[in-house]
Amino acid sequence: FCVLIVILLSEPSWSIRANDREYCNQPQFKKKGNAIKTYKYNVFTFLPLNLYEQFKRVANLYFLCLLILQIIPQISTLPWYTTLVPLVLVLGITAIKDLVDDLARHRMDKEINNRRCDVLLNGRFEKTRWMNLQVGDVVRLKKNDFIPADILLLSSSNPNSLCYVETAELDGETNLKFKMGLKVTDERLQEENQLARFNALIMCEEPNNRLDKFVGTMIWDAQSYPLDLDNMLLRGCKIRNTDECHGLVIFAGNDTKIMRNGGKTRFKRTLIDKLMNYMVYTIFVLLVLLCAGLAIGHTYWYESIGSKAWYLYDGLNYSSSYRGFLSFWGYIIILNTMVPISLYVSVEVIRLGQSKFINWDLQMYYADKDTPAKARTTTLNEQLGQIEYIFSDKTGTLTQNIMAFKKCTIRGHQYLFVFFLFIIQLTKAKEASNTSLVYSFSILSFEDHFLVSCIRSKKDPQVLEFFKLLSLCHTVMVEQKGDELVYQAASPDEGALVTAARNFGFVFLSRTQDTITIMELDHEETYEVLALLDFNSDRKRMSIILRFPDGRIRLYCKGADTTVKLMHHVRFDGIDTNDNLILIFANETLRTLCLCYKDISQAEYDAWSQKHQAASVSMGNREEALDVLYEEIEKNLLLIGATAIEDKLQDGVPETIAKLAKADIKIWVLTGDKKETAENIGFSCQLLTDDMKIHYGEDRRRLRLKKLRKRHTNSSSATDSSQPVDDWEKEKRQEDFVDMACECSAVICCRVTPKQKANVVSLVKRCKKAVTLSIGDGANDVNMIKTADIGVGISGQEGMQAVMSSDYAFAQFRYLERLLLVHGRWSYIRMCKFLRYFFYKNFAFTLVHFWFSFFNGFSSQTAYEDWFITLYNVCYSSLPVLLVGLLDQDVNDKLSLRFPKLYLPGQQGSLFNYKNFFISLFHGIFTSLMIFFIPYGAFLQTMGQDGEAPSDYQSFAVVAASSLIITVNLQISLNTSYWTFVNFFAVLGSIAIYFGVMFDIHSAGIHVIFPTTFTFTGAASNALRQPYLWLTIILTVGICLLPVICIQFLYQTICPSVGDKVRAFKEEKKKRKPTFQRGGRSRRSAYAFSHSRGYADLIASGRSIRQRPRVRPELRETEKTVKLHNFASQVKSSCLILKQN
Repeated sequence: FCVLIVILLSEPSWSIRANDREYCNQPQFKKKGNAIKTYKYNVFTFLPLNLYEQFKRVANLYFLCLLILQIIPQISTLPWYTTLVPLVLVLGITAIKDLVDDLARHRMDKEINNRRCDVLLNGRFEKTRWMNLQVGDVVRLKKNDFIPADILLLSSSNPNSLCYVETAELDGETNLKFKMGLKVTDERLQEENQLARFNALIMCEEPNNRLDKFVGTMIWDAQSYPLDLDNMLLRGCKIRNTDECHGLVIFAGNDTKIMRNGGKTRFKRTLIDKLMNYMVYTIFVLLVLLCAGLAIGHTYWYESIGSKAWYLYDGLNYSSSYRGFLSFWGYIIILNTMVPISLYVSVEVIRLGQSKFINWDLQMYYADKDTPAKARTTTLNEQLGQIEYIFSDKTGTLTQNIMAFKKCTIRGHQYLFVFFLFIIQLTKAKEASNTSLVYSFSILSFEDHFLVSCIRSKKDPQVLEFFKLLSLCHTVMVEQKGDELVYQAASPDEGALVTAARNFGFVFLSRTQDTITIMELDHEETYEVLALLDFNSDRKRMSIILRFPDGRIRLYCKGADTTVKLMHHVRFDGIDTNDNLILIFANETLRTLCLCYKDISQAEYDAWSQKHQAASVSMGNREEALDVLYEEIEKNLLLIGATAIEDKLQDGVPETIAKLAKADIKIWVLTGDKKETAENIGFSCQLLTDDMKIHYGEDRRRLRLKKLRKRHTNSSSATDSSQPVDDWEKEKRQEDFVDMACECSAVICCRVTPKQKANVVSLVKRCKKAVTLSIGDGANDVNMIKTADIGVGISGQEGMQAVMSSDYAFAQFRYLERLLLVHGRWSYIRMCKFLRYFFYKNFAFTLVHFWFSFFNGFSSQTAYEDWFITLYNVCYSSLPVLLVGLLDQDVNDKLSLRFPKLYLPGQQGSLFNYKNFFISLFHGIFTSLMIFFIPYGAFLQTMGQDGEAPSDYQSFAVVAASSLIITVNLQISLNTSYWTFVNFFAVLGSIAIYFGVMFDIHSAGIHVIFPTTFTFTGAASNALRQPYLWLTIILTVGICLLPVICIQFLYQTICPSVGDKVRAFKEEKKKRKPTFQRGGRSRRSAYAFSHSRGYADLIASGRSIRQRPRVRPELRETEKTVKLHNFASQVKSSCLILKQN
């Protein structure tokens, strides 16, 4: 009654009454239906909403404003279509992509909402669509059904209301997990009429996105029962290995946990992204300054010249300042191509292609598990080429996470397991037949036969208690498949321990909600489970309280040695020996667990049980209250011994770490293991080497803390020197930690929790402004993966949580080397080349208008034909640079892996920065100067073959445009390091498309159809038939490219980069011929004369070169007997008899 009052006073905001829709639909509860809506648009909202979202991007909004300016006649200097065509193309491609994605969401929503399930209505189960399901409904699910909502499991067809679910859609894991209903609902809610009378009140937490937590209480018949995640079936899961189950809907529709996790994740941006945005802002500032200068120039020109020339009068009585104002906006329109609209679209295309190359890389495909590499994002590829720090988990990331029970210590005695030499076989007669079940699971490896003799003789109770604890203290579930017992463990460690106990004769057979049954050597025992104190990352241990058949109550506990040793009270002399052995195990890189127990009196248990019951049904701070109670009962334990489990390194880990270290990438290992274990793993994977000097953090930290406290405060006022006294000292300690650690070439952080892993990554990002990568394989690595600039998940033994939260995923740690040194480096180089060239070609194209302004009175006149301006970035110069961004490589993948120093430019950011930006700017200025002034000079005094002077404006525009197209396409050819047929086709094809389109739009036929749009009638054919103008084009292109060729030659000769040196090494190796070639006719072989002195003298002397026979008094024979896995055989061997000659 008191517990009930406490629950009611807490007034939880989420309350459900079974089979009562009216109660659940009260307005104060704000419960929603089960229909889901993931689509964004409908027929009426698609166009306005999609355009609104696209125009929230600054670049699109900028060009929309330009389009509006071009509609105003007073300032329009270019036809509206020069901006409209590229803008519509960009918006259209994005809109089509969004439409396709949203139509897929529409189809998926419709399919899911119209699924059917059995719902209890009016005392009977009826088929109902998912969308009509409501909170408080009782549903019936069958095998292979998807779960329609977050449901409280009430009962199932399996014993003890056990229900197996597959959570692949929830967390990506395909292995089955089990859920279990409460004992009271299992016993009383099996039939349809019982379920119809069910009227319990469920009080629980509000809807949230915590997939790993649920806290609630069920009140039924004045009794309160605690609810947790093990009682819940979550939407997105699938019923497996269970014929039928019943449940109560707790959360529906968008309130379910899977839908709550469907929100937007944190958007990660690369350094190049941020730098590119700043450069676009810089270009915009330059654009405004140029336009302002030209507008001022037009004001003064009109004041001094334009207003006085009668033939320039336009009939508008505008003042010179107002004309300058209009000229400013006119030049904003003309020079708008300095801010390229197609830049962002091109970048996304390149990133998509680079991601596909990662997915298609067969050298990152793990055939054993049929697992390819997967780029789960398309926005971070070039960031892979700039990594400075790698933060790695140990278990399952560097190691295989396949546990083998290797050693143990019991009462100070060490037992070693090496070879598969022994098997314990137990049989049990079935009650219904005479057949027997073989409970041995595998062959156990060991060396010391004394342990087996102790178990057989049953003389040492501590040895028996050791293996009994392993078979009882766990959360493993067992399934009978034929004559075989199959264990399903939450972690590989737990599975290895239960399997070890099984092979020594303590076989875990079955469990219910309140019992656990094992086979103890030759007889079966059932123990009553009074309480299960589960493991969590803070406690680092688990315990179970059992009532023995004779009425005794005993607590068994296993956990990390650091936490267990704080609790136990030693009552035997083996403690020092155990501690020493645990230290030895850790030095051998074995994972250790301490085992202990204690007996509890009935009175002590009754008092503790009442407090435990009250804490387990509390709605506020339930976990904290339970942890306090667990600490209370887990005291004065008796240490039995410890286990040591081996987790081997993955293939290629030492070589990968060594190669990444040569690339100047600092690797930090963050693990929860002991310091000794972590240190020895560091040596085994070559993270630590013998020539390194190892510093332990606590030693250096003490000295720095003393200095810090002397500077900040009087040391006598500090009550606890281990804790910071204020935020200032805390900040200084964090900076001190990062500074100290970053001075080292490798760092290992041991005994860290998942939260601390994320904090370490965040500290390095904040203090060092470095690009970080985190790699892990388990749920405890998710925070670290999400915090880093790039997160990599390994699909290992701990499920798919890390993969689902990652940016890139693969199956083995060794693939990280190829991801960074090959794909990452290539992606960075390609993106840098693309951006440098893209800015260059737009500067070269746009600034010709600027130089032309000095000769047209700053009157906003364009230097090119209108359609050339429209199609320049779309058709004439886009494909070659896109292919460089997708396919270019300075050296091949083998050389990239062979020479890790090639990775350094990415870390230094030397290939794309403001220096490179201004180089591209000045290169574009130089090219634009040549493209304008060389044809201008050639047109000053010119006479064609027909006696006419081809010095008109249209001919000039054709020559300048032709020079520009040939120049920029040949320039990208000079920047291309890796040539394919596609690159040749793109360069030559772009030039061919230009000439083909130009002759078409300058033809008389199209002018007749659109006389006001196509005004350059016959300009191309008239200009390009003059050899003089072709020579002008060739001269312009040659002068533009010659300095570039000379500078590239000088750079590669005087100060070559690492890539240049590697390419030179490759070419030299190709040219180098072997000193001797077999089959050559021009020289004789010296093979016969290349040996040292032989045995000719010995042969000629007639002496025997055979070994003299040894004199033995008698021949001896030996026999060796070897006991093997499932067979015993004797292998006889005789000594070799040396016969006399």
